[in-house]
Amino acid sequence: MKKFALAMAVGLFAVANPVSSVFAAATPCEDALKALRAAEATAKPSATDKAKVSELEAKGVERCNADDDKRADDFFAQGMKILGK
Repeated sequence: MKKFALAMAVGLFAVANPVSSVFAAATPCEDALKALRAAEATAKPSATDKAKVSELEAKGVERCNADDDKRADDFFAQGMKILGK
């Protein structure tokens, strides 16, 4: 009976957490950084926004160097949002 309950729990977990989320991977942080820098080159942000983007870029590079692509990508995405991209 315990094995059946365990099998049911595992089955319910699998249904509740789709397989596609398992395969969803973060963009390589190097690619996200290239995109941010390209957006910076064409954008004309205010001085305040430029400082925010630079700070987010620095944090992202730090996380990228630590092989934490997901958090690095989050910082780069925040920078892109400020730039309107």
